[in-house]
Amino acid sequence: ALDDEAWQAELDLNLMSAVRLDRLLIPHMIAQGSGVVIHTSSIQRRLPLPESTTGYAAAKAALSVYSKALSKELGPKGIRVNAVAPGWIYTDAAEALVERIATSAGIDETAARQRILDALGGIPIGRPAQPEEVAELIAFLASDRAAAIHGVEYTIDGGTVPCA
Repeated sequence: ALDDEAWQAELDLNLMSAVRLDRLLIPHMIAQGSGVVIHTSSIQRRLPLPESTTGYAAAKAALSVYSKALSKELGPKGIRVNAVAPGWIYTDAAEALVERIATSAGIDETAARQRILDALGGIPIGRPAQPEEVAELIAFLASDRAAAIHGVEYTIDGGTVPCA
């Protein structure tokens, strides 16, 4: 469903933007002997939705692998690297998606939200996360309280992705 231009746009936005930013910031972290890198991946790397989000999911999967590889390289230099993989987060963009689905399907917003929940296979806590909840996780991972956490990806999705 995606042409080469769409694939490249997803890779540039969801992978290469992190790579390019890291290239700028990490040398300074290496020089000071410490730092924290936190990438924002997505549960779609493990639970891709169909159709036009395939490029996004693939780019986020690549970002997760890149994060792990970077953690191996930078850990010995005093730089922690982690990733956060949000599920459905109720942002302004998510609300706009709900409105688009409702309008295009001729249903109300409650039914549109349910369609999204159904596409995800449900969210055990019964709701999408709020942006502030994701921000709290990222703030913790960036803090000294997480000084021994390195090379991992945390999923924050209300239980959407089944655990092994």
